[in-house]
Amino acid sequence: MTRSIILFAHGSRDPLWRAPMEAVAQRIATQQPERPVACAYLELCEPSLPHAAAVQAAQGATHITVVPMFLGTGKHAREDLPVLVEELRAAHPGIEFAVQQAVGEDPRMTALMAEIACETPPQAPAL
Repeated sequence: MTRSIILFAHGSRDPLWRAPMEAVAQRIATQQPERPVACAYLELCEPSLPHAAAVQAAQGATHITVVPMFLGTGKHAREDLPVLVEELRAAHPGIEFAVQQAVGEDPRMTALMAEIACETPPQAPAL
């Protein structure tokens, strides 16, 4: 069984917005080189979720976990994503698709965000 991951986010026209997502994908690729990982976006940039899933299917994935890279379960995670995943299941009946909860709702993530928020900001350089 080949397990792969798709990190799914909203998307942005600003290419710098993608940097944190791509950093997470790179970290996964470094830590688990045997596990395919890709980023996918709902809109405004590529690849789309169907395209990323088709690439992973073509590479032999039998189980794809979609990870919503949202702080909470808003409209995109609650309404748009389930429709997209049902379309993926119809398009790729031999692949098992699983969807995790939004990463921002994981207690480990909320604890880390609270820790970061409580840090003293770095001092601005003197002029």
